[in-house]
Amino acid sequence: MNFDIIRCGRAVLHVTDLDRSRAFYEALGFIETESDEENLFLRGLEEHNHHSLWLKKRSEPVTEVISYKVRTDADLDELESFYKKQGQDVKWMEVGSQKALGRSLRVMDVASMPVEYYAEMETVERLLQRYDLYKGAKVQRIDHFNCMVSNVEQAHNYYIDELGFACSEYTAGEEEKIWAAWLHRKPSVHDVAFMNGPGPRLHHVGFWLKDPMSLIDGCDVLASMGYGPNIERGPGRHGLSNAFFLYLRDPDGHRIELYNGDYLTSDPDFKPIRWDLNDPMRQTFWGHEAPDSWFEEASEVLDVHSGKKQSLEEPLLKKRKPNFVI
Repeated sequence: MNFDIIRCGRAVLHVTDLDRSRAFYEALGFIETESDEENLFLRGLEEHNHHSLWLKKRSEPVTEVISYKVRTDADLDELESFYKKQGQDVKWMEVGSQKALGRSLRVMDVASMPVEYYAEMETVERLLQRYDLYKGAKVQRIDHFNCMVSNVEQAHNYYIDELGFACSEYTAGEEEKIWAAWLHRKPSVHDVAFMNGPGPRLHHVGFWLKDPMSLIDGCDVLASMGYGPNIERGPGRHGLSNAFFLYLRDPDGHRIELYNGDYLTSDPDFKPIRWDLNDPMRQTFWGHEAPDSWFEEASEVLDVHSGKKQSLEEPLLKKRKPNFVI
């Protein structure tokens, strides 16, 4: 392949009330870079790019696009050629059409998720050592996307064979079919995960924290501000990835994960770690189950060409929630 995808870069979500969204995300410790009556641009404390989360005020909450950063602007042309050779339509977003972003390329991926590639984004002050601004969970940076799709194995194979991702860990069930997979370009556990379920939908966007205590601080701040009901799952430690986690639902139901403590995956001889679907330590190392909502609910997505919501397809693997035998 002649292109270089570096990492996950940003998510663009539609929300119904920017003031409610601002209050929630500021409580978590995000930094507001810029805003107007219809847009809110947020970033983590260590991020030097303009934003990693763009909230747009719209009539209903959906996911507009998830975006990956590529190494150079020329990679966008290579990606256009790559997709066109496969018979896929692409959509160019020219310079000036999106705040703070250079030109970008949008496409519906193999799992029918709306995906965007970009090389250039305006830089802003990096606030890593502005400890006077640390509050809530002290969010540092975007880490990954998790997508609920109907055919995980197809997405797994395509992202590895065609886009150059590598697999760190995966879950297999009956007949060794892949139920979920964690794929990366940067040398961590994942930039994107795919999980089995009615899709395409965005399950969550994960953001990196500086330490596990930041999870607890985030919970305390949220509870003190009346956001206790927005805590969906955790805090806990994943078996998969070994990371500490906390799952939250924002005021429109979009799921955010706060995340810390995974590991290095840069070695070329790193072997993917297999987990059995029914291993109770897989999703939570301490063994407690996730709520049904975590398996059943996710954000719908838009088609990058029509702007309409994508219809859902039932998963090929019918077993949606693991059965734990403890």
